[in-house]
Order: sequence, then structure tokens, then C-alpha cells
Amino acid sequence: MNVKLPLKYKLDLKIIGVALLYYLSARLGYFFAFEGSTALPAWPPSGIGFALIILLGRSSWPGITIGSLVANVMAYWNDPHLPAQVIIGMSSLIAVGNTVEALLGNYLVKVWIKDDFPFKNAKNAFRFLFVTLIMCWFGAGIGMFGLYLNNLVLPENLLRVGISGWVGNVVGILLFTPFFLACSKKPQIRFTSEKAIEVGIFVLCMTGIVLLLQIDYLLPTLERALPFLVLPFLLWLAFRFDLIVAIVGVVATALMSIYMTVTGVGPFVLSDSYNSMLLLQIFIGVISITTIILSATVKERQDAQSKLLEFNENLESMVAERTRALNEEISTRKEAEEKIQRTNHELSKRNTELDNFVYSVSHDLRAPIASVLGLINLAKKDIDTDMKDMYLDMINKSALQQDHFIKEILDQSRNSRLEVKREEIQFEPLIDETFNQLKFATSTGQSVQKVIHITQEGPFFSDRWRLKVILNNIISNAIRYRNGKDPVIKVNVEIKEHLATLAIEDNGKGIDKDHLPNVYKMFYRATDDGAGSGLGLYIVKEAIDKLNGHIDIESEVGRGTTVTLAIPELI
Repeated sequence: MNVKLPLKYKLDLKIIGVALLYYLSARLGYFFAFEGSTALPAWPPSGIGFALIILLGRSSWPGITIGSLVANVMAYWNDPHLPAQVIIGMSSLIAVGNTVEALLGNYLVKVWIKDDFPFKNAKNAFRFLFVTLIMCWFGAGIGMFGLYLNNLVLPENLLRVGISGWVGNVVGILLFTPFFLACSKKPQIRFTSEKAIEVGIFVLCMTGIVLLLQIDYLLPTLERALPFLVLPFLLWLAFRFDLIVAIVGVVATALMSIYMTVTGVGPFVLSDSYNSMLLLQIFIGVISITTIILSATVKERQDAQSKLLEFNENLESMVAERTRALNEEISTRKEAEEKIQRTNHELSKRNTELDNFVYSVSHDLRAPIASVLGLINLAKKDIDTDMKDMYLDMINKSALQQDHFIKEILDQSRNSRLEVKREEIQFEPLIDETFNQLKFATSTGQSVQKVIHITQEGPFFSDRWRLKVILNNIISNAIRYRNGKDPVIKVNVEIKEHLATLAIEDNGKGIDKDHLPNVYKMFYRATDDGAGSGLGLYIVKEAIDKLNGHIDIESEVGRGTTVTLAIPELI
């Protein structure tokens, strides 16, 4: 059953838990005390209390006070030379010192380091070291004052005891605070095949050292050299593994060193217990600091490499994105330049056409009018009825010529302005309509034979007006420039795969090959016969271009002309 405690009890349980852990860690510290002395090589509660107050918050400080008070009272209670009030007074001052020490350390971490896990980089690791030195100075100072106040420390031993207590607190923090903080991060230790090989080598090396210690003539030297032999392995752990693995190695080494020294063996055993303990504390402090700093440096380097890798990936994506944007911009600029070039070409073309248009229009519009005015003057002066009828026919011809010219100009204007319109096209009625409109296009009564062949099985969609203009101009030219005997115009239409192919063939006068490249130019006349405007084939070519089609003219003088059109269907 999952029982949720009321909120008001959570703080109480937190304080009780901190007090219990503090008391148990104090018992561990007293277990490693030197025989016949109260000197402690390491004070684990300092490290555990500091870690707990960082993790649980400063509201848990009463647990440190309670745990420290109970631990010290229990440690000194069985001493027959100390009255109860002395034990309680001394223990109370030591408890106050331990509490102040933890609160001060927590405050400095929050204000100076600003990170609950100060082992991510070397700078914060060094700051953690300085915080440890400062906070332990206050804790050891208050504890030493309590011992001095109760006459438990002689004045000449005051400095010695104070330094020993201060170093013991520092060692306790350096050993256990990183361990608890690293455990709180829930580290995920992943052993790859490479790491497994390294662990195997580590175990073999340590086993080798133990075996070498069994050799009598090597024992004195190796025993003194053990601190130097162990240090490279601890650095290896710090360099290759996470902090939790490295600090476990340091804690194991420290506890083993303390146990060996307390039992009177090892490289730290000196004639005086205080000196032995101080040498041991220095060794533990050095390996702890070295391991922590190296681990933080490696972590910082790994984070920097990870950020650099991420930056490189982002940079590559940014470069790719920018390159893509530049390519799009270049493509857009190229399209704009091409459009500008096309526009400039079109403007140049239109300007040239406009110049020709103004000149030709002024000539072709004025010429029929001048002719009409001259004929009218002649008709006024001539009293012969037959001559007047002839003058009227000539006036009519000039008017028709001007009307045809104006119609061509309107067709050109509409073709350039109007958008393409998609309509269903039936070619047979369209061609018949064109021939019917042109059957009176000549002044003579000579008929033209037409042969029309259309292959159209399904609907075809295009612009009907433009097709009408195209057919009208081509068939009109075929009629105008027919031969004098048996003129024939053949129109073949075939629609296949969305493409209409038209072939308009006549047996007329034909066009000289020298003129064929220029017949699509505005106001270009291949011959003066018939006095055409020179706009017909120009309008045809413009309309064909609007429909995305193609025109081809084959002609031979005296044999006729064939105009082939390829017009794609409008989708």
C-alpha cells in the first residue's frame, strides 16, 4: 500500500533522516580513531552533512545538530574523568560548530559556485576546495574552542589539535561529499568492451602489487612506495571513468590507508600518532583533490567536445542552409537577370517595331486617303459617266485596302494584349468559315479550288480567335498570290497526342528563297504584287508564339508555297 505522508511531517522525517545518517557516519569515524587517542584521521560526518544540506536544503540543519550532539555525547559519555555537564557543554559547542560549518558551506556554494554539483569544470572544483577549507576552519575552530573551554586541550597543544581537527574535517568533505553528490545524479555507468579491458588491466596491476608485497626483500621498499604506486591508478580512474567511479577508488584507498595506519602498518606509520595521522591526512587530501580536479577537467573537456561537436553539426546545417539559400538567391537573381534580358530584348524589339509601325502606318494609312482624295478631284472634273464609275471602283479598292490594313493592326494589338483563352476547337467549321469570309477577297471573279482533309477523332483545346487569325492570314495570302490558272489550296489537319499539325499548300506564285528568312518581320514585303501591308505573316508568327507553337514555310517561285504549323494543345 502506498501511504502518502502529510506535508507537515516531511520536514520532520527529513531532519530525523539527516540526524541518523550523521550519527552513523560519526560512529564510522570513531571506528578509525587511533588507539589510545581521540585523534581522528577523517571526520566522515562533515562530508555527509555538507552533502545532505546541499541536496535537502538548509531547512535540514537541525538534523546535523542533533546527530552531532548525540554522536559526541555517546563518544565521551563513558569517560570517567569527564562530568556529565562537561560532556554536554563540549558536545553542544562541537554540534554548533558542525552545524555552522555545513550552513556556511551551503551558503558559499549557493552564492559563489552557484551549482549544486560543482564538479563539472575545473574552476568550480577549485572553488569547492576553497569553500571546504574555509568552512572547515570555522567548524574546527568552534570545536577546538569547546575543547579548550572545558580544559580538554592544553594551551601548548591548541594549534596542533586545531590543525588536526581542521584537516580531518577537510578530508571527510573531500572523501564523502563528492561521493554523495555524484550518487544523487543517478550516474549511468556504461562498460564498453574497451572499458572492460581497462578494468581487467587495473585488477591485474593491483593484484601484481599485492603479490610483490609478499616478497620479503621488496617489502620495505614497496611499503614506502605504495602512495606513489596507487596514485597513477587513481588518476587513471579519474581520466577514464566518471567521478563516481574515481571517488569510489579514492574512498577505498583512503579507508584502507587509515585502517593500515591505525593497525600500525604501512608507509604512514611514524613514532608519534599525531604525526602519523597528519601524514595520512595529507596523503588522503592530495589524492582526493587530485582526483576531483582531474575528473572535473576531463568532464569539462568532454562537455566542450560535445558542445563543439554539436556546434559543428549546427554549423554544417547552417552552412548547408545558407548555401541552399545562396543557391536559391543566385537562381532567383539569374531568373531576374534573364527576365530583365528578355524584357530588354522585348522592349528593344517593340521599340524597333514601333518605329517601323509609325513610319509604315503613316505611309499606308495616308496612301489610300491620298489616292481617294485624288480620285475624287478627278471625278469632279470629268463629266464622263463611265470614267466616274471607274473612279468609284478605284476609290472602293483604296478603301478596302485601308480597311484590311486597319484590321491587321487591330489583330496585332489584340494578340499582344489578350491572354490565351482555352476553348474546344473543331477545325472543319473553323476552316470553312475562313474560306467563306475570304471568297470575296479578290476583285476578279476567279474561283479557288479548296481541298480540305481533317483527321480529328476527339476534342482539341486551343485559342479559337488566334487560330482564326492564323488561318485567315495564311489562306488570304494563298488566295491573293494565286496563279492565273486553276488555283488550288489544300488544307490538311491531323491531331495526334495533344498536337495539331496543319499543312496549308497552294500552287501560287511562291516566294523567293532569299526572302524566306525575313517574311516574319513587321512590314516586310517579299513582293510589291498585291500591295500587301507586310503585317500578315508577322501577326501569324506572334500568334503562333503565344500558343507555344511552331511555323515552317517552304516555297518555290512559280510552283507554290507550303506552310506547316505545329500547335500543342492547351492543357
